Amino acid sequence: MTSLVTIGVILAAMAVVALIETAIPLRARGRWNWVHLGPNLALTFITFATNFFYNAGLAGVLAWSQSHRAGLLHRLPLRSGPALFIAVLVLDFSYYVAHVAMHRIPAFWRFHRVHHSDPAVDVTTTIRQHPGEGVIRYAFMAAFAIPLGPSPGAFAVYRAWSVLNGLLEHAHVRVPLRLDRLLSLVTTWPGLHKVHHSRVASETNTNYGNIFSLFDRLFFTFTPAARGRNIVYGLDGFDDPATQTTAGLLAVPFRDTATSRRPLVVSGRAVPLELH
Repeated sequence: MTSLVTIGVILAAMAVVALIETAIPLRARGRWNWVHLGPNLALTFITFATNFFYNAGLAGVLAWSQSHRAGLLHRLPLRSGPALFIAVLVLDFSYYVAHVAMHRIPAFWRFHRVHHSDPAVDVTTTIRQHPGEGVIRYAFMAAFAIPLGPSPGAFAVYRAWSVLNGLLEHAHVRVPLRLDRLLSLVTTWPGLHKVHHSRVASETNTNYGNIFSLFDRLFFTFTPAARGRNIVYGLDGFDDPATQTTAGLLAVPFRDTATSRRPLVVSGRAVPLELH
């Protein structure tokens, strides 16, 4: 029942963000904004199903750790507030490390490119993930969480914050640049994350953060939010309509290349032919 409530809350939040996208869009919607809805939502529900088992398994391990006072946080004389902050910060760092690994390790990138191949980034892109990506993410999360020993409650807070922030950072909304810059001093927001979805590799391989922008600044993978206002999304070679179906996206990790016409290059940026 708790999982169904969580899914309901996420879907409700997605609907609210979608309404905001309609009211203050970053720019006019194109054909891909409608074409990608079916596959994106299908992958979202597949991710809900798989993450149920990953979340339950890791939460069970953390509950055991708490009852046996295993893990670093149970050995330190910390109040609940500081312990929660440390838990969220470390778990978010595990996301950053996993995200960098998925870009730099070819076998991992095969799965993660399903997320990056979306030619139109909006709130429905947030949980557009291949099931294999969930395995990678939770493996890294467990590698950090188990030695740290956060409480199941702290883990739940992080997961909720992570998902809700993900919905915001993928949102196709127009945010005042001054506000985007201010918020990106601490956390990731739409302009900052849009850079990460660029077709240009030098932009794609930056702004890996999930909740906090701290780690991108610390490890020199930060690109300012201003660059995110005119990004061309997607991956070259993955714009073919057959690839952008649910079945095609599930097959992406097991194909060397997608069957697609070469993209146009306009002002140094790749533009998928199907957008014209």
